[in-house]
Amino acid sequence: MTLYMPIFRSCTTSKTLRQLHGHLLITGLHRDALASTKLIESYAKMGILESARLIFDSFPRPDSFMWGVLIKCYVWNLFFKEAISIYHELLYQQTQLTNFIFPSILRACSGFGDVGVGEKIHGRIIKSGFESDEVIKTSLLCMYGERGSLNVARKMFDEMPVRDVVSWSSIISSYVRNGQPQEGLVVFCRMLSEGIEPDSVTMLCVTEACAEMRFLRLAKSVHGKIVRWGIENVGSLENSLIVMYSKCRDLASTERLFEKVSSRSAVSWTALISCYNEMTLFREALEIYVQMQESGVEPNSVTMVGVLHSCAQLGWLREGMSVHCFVIRKGLDPDFDLVGPELIGMYAGCGELGACRKVYDSIRVKNIVSWNSLISVYARKGLSMEALRLFVQMQIQGLFPDSFTLASSLSACGHIGFSQLGCQIHGHIVKTGFDSNEFVQNSLIDMYSKCGFVDTALMIFEKIQRKSIMTWNSMIGGFAQNGNSIEAVGLFDRMLFEGLKMDKVTFLSAIQACSQLGYLEKGKWVHHKLITCGLENDSYIDTALHDMYAKCGDIRMARGVFDNMVERSVVSWSAMIAGYGRHGHINAAISLFSQMVRSGIKPNEVTFLSILSACSHAGSVEEGKFYFNMMREFGIEPELDHFACMVDLLSRAGDLGGAYRFIKSMPVPANASVWSALLNGCRVHHRMDMIRSIQSYILEIDIETDNSGHYTLLSNIYAEGGNLDEFGKVRSMMKNMRKVPGYSTIEINTKIYKFGAGDTSHSQTKEIYRFLEDLKCLAQEQGYNLGSDPPDESPKESNVDSHSEKLAIAFGIVNTRPGTTLRISKNLRVCMDCHTFTKIVSKITGREIIMRDLNRFHHFFNGSCSCRDYW
Repeated sequence: MTLYMPIFRSCTTSKTLRQLHGHLLITGLHRDALASTKLIESYAKMGILESARLIFDSFPRPDSFMWGVLIKCYVWNLFFKEAISIYHELLYQQTQLTNFIFPSILRACSGFGDVGVGEKIHGRIIKSGFESDEVIKTSLLCMYGERGSLNVARKMFDEMPVRDVVSWSSIISSYVRNGQPQEGLVVFCRMLSEGIEPDSVTMLCVTEACAEMRFLRLAKSVHGKIVRWGIENVGSLENSLIVMYSKCRDLASTERLFEKVSSRSAVSWTALISCYNEMTLFREALEIYVQMQESGVEPNSVTMVGVLHSCAQLGWLREGMSVHCFVIRKGLDPDFDLVGPELIGMYAGCGELGACRKVYDSIRVKNIVSWNSLISVYARKGLSMEALRLFVQMQIQGLFPDSFTLASSLSACGHIGFSQLGCQIHGHIVKTGFDSNEFVQNSLIDMYSKCGFVDTALMIFEKIQRKSIMTWNSMIGGFAQNGNSIEAVGLFDRMLFEGLKMDKVTFLSAIQACSQLGYLEKGKWVHHKLITCGLENDSYIDTALHDMYAKCGDIRMARGVFDNMVERSVVSWSAMIAGYGRHGHINAAISLFSQMVRSGIKPNEVTFLSILSACSHAGSVEEGKFYFNMMREFGIEPELDHFACMVDLLSRAGDLGGAYRFIKSMPVPANASVWSALLNGCRVHHRMDMIRSIQSYILEIDIETDNSGHYTLLSNIYAEGGNLDEFGKVRSMMKNMRKVPGYSTIEINTKIYKFGAGDTSHSQTKEIYRFLEDLKCLAQEQGYNLGSDPPDESPKESNVDSHSEKLAIAFGIVNTRPGTTLRISKNLRVCMDCHTFTKIVSKITGREIIMRDLNRFHHFFNGSCSCRDYW
């Protein structure tokens, strides 16, 4: 039989092997155990397991070695479940076990993912007396490590009397593959200190750890050791080094190594494509893919994932579809389990949500990644209910959500304010132990914040012991979104005090909070801090900055930031135009709009809303009509907000009949905001005769909502006209509605002070009210009569003498030097009485008072207002 061994090695095709098999049958040598075992092994190496099994079954009494070879053959071909079944069949036959069987069957347990069977086999090993076998020990170590039982694997490793390079490599690999690369590197350092020289397999694990940690200095140090040990030219290690530098975002090193590779495989090309993607060089990544095809190297499914990512980021739908067809034609991923999720992301990035669903449906066996990809797409695109339906369906199918699923579902709940389901998901998170996952924690903070439960979000935030920058950003953003701007700025200050690193998102949230508060000095300080952190010259940040300066009343500084922007988007132009509009600078707004069009930037819906709003604030009727008609020239159909601006413009100018006809000519039904614009015009021009009909429209539209703003305006009109019966009726309708409490803030010496109507909580309350009474007496000498404006929201506000803006003004005058400009922000529309009072106070005190209300800025000086009483 030994004469046939070289012949077995020369059988490189199934045809020659079958010829040899036939010869053995003719000569009767097929009955020889060694010959049959060799045939089984040869057929298995060619992937012909049916023939291998047939030979095994036809052998009269297979020994333990033949059983072991058969198990090994199935493991070679990744048929792990079948290998475990053969092992159980072996036990049933009561064949004597040898140590040769166990390494293969333990590998099958690792591949099949059944650590329970592995533990039973471990018991069998101990019972059979093989626990001291070094090869079996290493196999057990691999099995426990690959299945995530790191404590057991480490215990076995520490108890091994002699640890060879294979054992060290195995434990390092276990840590790296289970998301603990840092621990893997600690073990590697210990290996070196004990004088064990690593091989290429060890270094494959180490380079993978460096790649996961993305520590470039460490990566270069590891590369240096590989060169010194003379193992850098191993093919798989060369590719691993390229991948390592790619993930560390070191393009120069990646390209240099790629050029040196002796034989470029699909792995090498794919790593280079991934590196370009990491560096956001998506066009260059696709150029590398073209070079790869020209070189004759066939791409694999991982390559196509990288190429699809490039297409998605560039928004290249046609090219992405071409790649999709290529994957199908080449059969690179028949089940779409790897390419499918990336295809969904590509089509989503190109706005083809229908195609996303088709790709999802084509995935034969949907794993958690497939479900997550579509749930995430739906959540990001605002299709929250569809995302949540998929979330439920996934669990019905028997799949357990992971951290990514939970985070996407929480995002969907937050988007639609579905706090009830969000709370249920929170309960599931606590039960399953995902409450310690940073990604999930941040999503919980975001969900509760968007649903208005900021206190719950804060409670979750404070319980997190190790807060990442993303966690801080989530909480600061949550405060800012809910109008808790003082708390948002306070949290930003806390970050600074604790010396924590900040990114662009942190500063964007802080700037947004300053914008809401009208917190100019603090905004300037944040701007300065932004520059010192080296985060300036970002288009998003710059847009937020000039918007903040405009909203804080410093329109000159806003224009300065805008003029210094390197790149201006349509959002930047729109924000600056809106800033001019809020300050009543109609000529500047029109000039900027013209400059924008000349520069080649196409205005969008928000741009036209900004210029129409500017025209409305200034009473520029003809200009407003001109820009409204211009919208269609740019292919933009007016929306309800644009119609509301036009109605507001016409009705404030006194053309109430024209405004009414405009509403009736609208192609879409008017909402409550449109009718309220007309209603406010009737209030300005004392047209009580039109109020009744408008009221019926508002009540009909707004009857199902809990927004009290339109009803407040209506009740105020009745009160101003002395119709207390109607005033009482409207107020009674508002009892069960959500009421926004009115408040004003004032900035003094970089601090913000907040006042509500009738506020008595301040330490200087007595002094404030005493001084306010003196101001009222002085104002009355100037012709001021205390108004009879109705309460905005609560019984405390029934006395206009204690409205929040008056308290803020009195506090500001008491606590600042004469001539200091007062900056006040109010969250609601300033009432007529307070507007009149502030004009007179500015004349009496010689102060400039800049007040921002819900609608616009009012610059009071020397008894007049920049709005010309038109707001």
